Amino acid sequence: MATKKEAKGPSMIETFQEFKETKNIDRTTLVSVLEESFRNVIAKLFGSDENFDVIVNPDKGDFEIHRNRIVVADGDVQDENKEISLTEAQKIEPDYEIGEEVSEEVDFQKFGRRAILNLRQTLASKILELEHDSLYNKYKDKVGQVVSGEVYQMWKREVLLIDDEGNELHLPKMEQIPSDNYHKGETIRAIVKEVQNENNNPRIILSRTSPQFLERLLEAEVPEINDGLITIRRVARMPGERAKIAVESYDDRIDPVGACVGVKGSRVHGIVRELGNENIDVINFSNNTQLFIQRALSPAKVNRIVLNPEEHKAEVYLNPEEVSLAIGKGGLNIKLASMLTEFTIDVFRDVNEAEEDEDIYLDEFADEIDQWIIDSIKAIGLDTAKAVLNAPREMLVEKADLEEETVDHLLEVLRAEFE
Repeated sequence: MATKKEAKGPSMIETFQEFKETKNIDRTTLVSVLEESFRNVIAKLFGSDENFDVIVNPDKGDFEIHRNRIVVADGDVQDENKEISLTEAQKIEPDYEIGEEVSEEVDFQKFGRRAILNLRQTLASKILELEHDSLYNKYKDKVGQVVSGEVYQMWKREVLLIDDEGNELHLPKMEQIPSDNYHKGETIRAIVKEVQNENNNPRIILSRTSPQFLERLLEAEVPEINDGLITIRRVARMPGERAKIAVESYDDRIDPVGACVGVKGSRVHGIVRELGNENIDVINFSNNTQLFIQRALSPAKVNRIVLNPEEHKAEVYLNPEEVSLAIGKGGLNIKLASMLTEFTIDVFRDVNEAEEDEDIYLDEFADEIDQWIIDSIKAIGLDTAKAVLNAPREMLVEKADLEEETVDHLLEVLRAEFE
């Protein structure tokens, strides 16, 4: 018939053994944590654990506790934890003598229910601490790497994923591609954005919108990048919509753009699908800022660029039919070009001198256009009707801080003057 110790003891060890198997805790750490947990309880019960031997065998699922006391004469016991009277000692072994050490196995169950509860709580605390340490150590060096996880639960503000070891990974709403639609049980990929560890409580934050995610996906598809023959210099993304990547190679025999795109787009096709049909433009990087801006505005053809390097601004002049290409749908192309080149880009229509001679100052339209609107337009450096008509509509709305209806009325009045 099993004793209480046999019933209770192994169950606690097995609990920890189960944890060891799932969290890859090494045997030395396991034994150390178990021994420390027992000693914490013993110290609370007896005031000291220094005269106790704790032997833990996680492989067999058992443990032993021995208390060591010195035999003293009857009536001379001053510390019952460390000393035992001769009479009591001889009840254990008849031949014990004064001065000898008595090692006696202790039945942990006899310490009472409170002691057992205390041990369980101590063990649970240590297990949680080790679990957190294991999770933190696993992911702290994975920041910037792509990982996979299974969708476990979906909330309004985040999606909870589970990795292959059962660890929780968090994908916040702001780190999700807008077109993403998750289903419980499916496996998705994301980059480890950061590992928070407040109060030793690790929280793994993933991202699918980070430019680095696109960078890592491209590295996985293009062997020349892994081999160091091609370098990704810049990445700009509007997640789920469009992205621009600047690449270069120090080997003249390699076409970096062609290598990244692949035959008929074969190398980027899988990435585009992974990112919710995000269109990917790959261009050649250049240290020549004007050339780099010109390439970044592709597919538009640029006539000339006026740079202001101190303020990181660029005025780009194009033929009227090229302006809409440079700006792109919803201003997407020019936004990405600005992000990629790290320059604020303003586009202007190129007009010939004959057209300039026929220009009219805005102040002459004061009878048809409110003065405050004229002042708002002049404040962004546009003084004439042709200058306003040659500027992009989006720029007038954003920079002059005007309503779209106001800008449309303004353009209608100015166009009528030249028809």
